[in-house]
Amino acid sequence: MKEDKQLLVITHLSQLLDFVTGIGGFIVPLVLWLTKRDEVYKMDEQGKAIINFRISMFIYILICIPLIILFGLGIVGIIVISIFYLIFPIINAIKVSNNEEPNYPLSITFIK
Repeated sequence: MKEDKQLLVITHLSQLLDFVTGIGGFIVPLVLWLTKRDEVYKMDEQGKAIINFRISMFIYILICIPLIILFGLGIVGIIVISIFYLIFPIINAIKVSNNEEPNYPLSITFIK
């Protein structure tokens, strides 16, 4: 198994494709994880963390939608989640490039 920090950084940053394509931020990290998890050191662990983060944030968005209608609080929730979508991939890409462990808070573990 080889170490490829650049590919790990790209995998974390590829989540930002959502802001350009809408769904590419889920598909690209998923494909990179599925194709490289046995070849690149720490890709399996970090790929799972990314996918768990993405699924968790999607569920939180779904929870916010009815809250918009009921209380208007859903708008605040969606803004906060959007900030998480933007900031945490960048922070974790920097951490990976500095040989630190990435961390995605508020992630529910769906894939172990």
